[in-house]
Amino acid sequence: MEEKNIHDELAAIRSVMERSSKFISLSGLSGVLAGIYALVGAAVAYIAVYNDAPPYTDNEVVGSGVTHTRDYSFITLELIVVSILVLVASLVTGFILTRNKAKRKGQAIWGKLSQSLLFYMAIPLISGGALIFIFLLRGYYGIVAPASLIFYGLSLVSASNFTFTLVKYLGLCEIALGLIAACLPGYGLLFWAIGFGVLHIIYGSMMYLRYDR
Repeated sequence: MEEKNIHDELAAIRSVMERSSKFISLSGLSGVLAGIYALVGAAVAYIAVYNDAPPYTDNEVVGSGVTHTRDYSFITLELIVVSILVLVASLVTGFILTRNKAKRKGQAIWGKLSQSLLFYMAIPLISGGALIFIFLLRGYYGIVAPASLIFYGLSLVSASNFTFTLVKYLGLCEIALGLIAACLPGYGLLFWAIGFGVLHIIYGSMMYLRYDR
């Protein structure tokens, strides 16, 4: 009985130390839902790129017998809109579920730990987003998927010092996937779906089973 009490006290001390040094309120379920949103977005993007009737540029005449080309600026706009919708849905879901989990665990949703986590996560994300935007303006569309995966992975690795170790492993997988995508141009949407969809579902499921239940 005395040995059991010692173990319970050590577990309590370990929990208090973890609370003070790590933001432990990240929701695994939000990761699963973010992955589902990403897969839906990838499906919509695939339809927009490959299955929809191509929009035409202003200087082309429909029915003139000229072979029509895709208006890639229009397609890029569609993909940007889809990406923004997926991002907003993921952020809103993540905030709501993380806030609820923080309340259950008695941890402040907006404290020094969460601020540090967001700060170190935001630096690679903002830098990567700016770089991707510049590439888009210059017409380098093939760099979008690899760059987004790599910079997102860097942001996760950077922020992992303030939360669960699983976040770091997810970040490393995203970086590796982005580098592979850079070597295989033409498969960016597939790698985007795997990185933001499949990996998020796997990571979120592991988080949920280990920390949320």
